[in-house]
Amino acid sequence: MKQLIISIGREFGSAGHEIAERLAKRYGLPLYDHNLLDEVAASHNMDSQELQEYDEMKHNKFLYRSINGMSSSPADNVANMQFNFLLDKAEKGQSFVIVGRCSETILKDYEGLVSVFIIGDMESKVARVQHLYGKSEKEAERFIREKDRKRKKYHDSHCKSKWSDSHTYDLSLNSSKLGLEGSVDFLADYIDRRMKGTK
Repeated sequence: MKQLIISIGREFGSAGHEIAERLAKRYGLPLYDHNLLDEVAASHNMDSQELQEYDEMKHNKFLYRSINGMSSSPADNVANMQFNFLLDKAEKGQSFVIVGRCSETILKDYEGLVSVFIIGDMESKVARVQHLYGKSEKEAERFIREKDRKRKKYHDSHCKSKWSDSHTYDLSLNSSKLGLEGSVDFLADYIDRRMKGTK
């Protein structure tokens, strides 16, 4: 089987994680998202709870420095452990679905990579977050903007490319237009067509 790596970037509330779950199930692939830290911790004989505190945090070059390739920043070290874990999987020819973690940039040299960024209309995202988290409309919108701001800072501090910039990804999709199932079907068709063109 050809290597297939599906990288899903997403706005908060856009159903990006659910889309990734359904694509992973459709193609029979492992999914790495929040569970990635558990996998990384296990491979280093560490407690994932210790790593959780520093997950997806912005790199701060003014507070920390690197010596001989090792950073004094716990957040940087956690990020690099995840990047190296993904690179190792990719180098071994494994196929998987990965949500976030700068994967569209970290794994860009692999032919089997398909990178997608999921966006959504604010109204739809607010309604989704209200339903999932029991927040008011204003709280949900504030929560979305806060989460997206954090994701952008994390991504842009580790990558030269910009988070959510359409040029960074193979495809950007507004999940509000097609809905969850429609978005998955659309992406599966795109992925199938892409895979036919790989060696």
